[in-house]
Amino acid sequence: MKNIINLTGRRALVTGGGRGIGRSMALAMADAGADVAVSSRSMSELEAVAGEIKARGQRGFAVAMDVMSREQITAGVNEAARKLGGLDILVNNAGGLVAEGPDQLDHLKHDPKAFEDNLFLNLTQAFYATHAALPYMMKQKWGRIISIGSGYAKNGGGPLAYSAAKHGLIGFTRSLAHAAAPYGINVNVLCPGWTNTKLVDWNVLGAMMGVSPEEAKRGAESQNIQRRIVEPDELGPMAALLASDAAGAITGQVISVDGGFMV
Repeated sequence: MKNIINLTGRRALVTGGGRGIGRSMALAMADAGADVAVSSRSMSELEAVAGEIKARGQRGFAVAMDVMSREQITAGVNEAARKLGGLDILVNNAGGLVAEGPDQLDHLKHDPKAFEDNLFLNLTQAFYATHAALPYMMKQKWGRIISIGSGYAKNGGGPLAYSAAKHGLIGFTRSLAHAAAPYGINVNVLCPGWTNTKLVDWNVLGAMMGVSPEEAKRGAESQNIQRRIVEPDELGPMAALLASDAAGAITGQVISVDGGFMV
């Protein structure tokens, strides 16, 4: 059967691409023929992933970028486009939690600065990266923007600022999809559920919920109908599909790869 996911000649940037889901998506796109730049703050991780991309016969680049800095985001996107010779695909994957301790994320006594920082990390930075990437895509009248949401982008129960930001990504995506469609640019949200990455620290999550790490993990597993934690490599193929011409009719959508989280 012919492989419908073909990204030959495409140029992609994956933020937060040094590990976990970002790494998986970057490698899946390279496997489909794309040249890929990956960005984060950790150059050692990025260079390792860039090496894996090159081992697949594609061009791979590491771009240092702190997504808590507006200036670094814009500069990083432009650097990636310069190294790649243009930009066709942007994956807004960077995100997570910012807090000095679980108490700062308490729903009813949330630390104000932590709230704003988490909104920036999980929503606002995606705007800045997209804002920098759009001119490249609009000029060529083709592009793909994929933002990584969460199971908590569609449901309640997650940390307050994190859930608010991820819900915001859906509104951002649907609004932008309307405006970008005349330029041949598709905009979608890809939502993982509980996924086996370094960002999921069962000790921290257990402390936030007042339970043991083991209980926190069992609770997470019980929230999807497959009763398991998803692996990062299960996200990569869907991201590659959404980035391809085969997904030309998919835009403004929220697509989940989450084991059936809260269905």
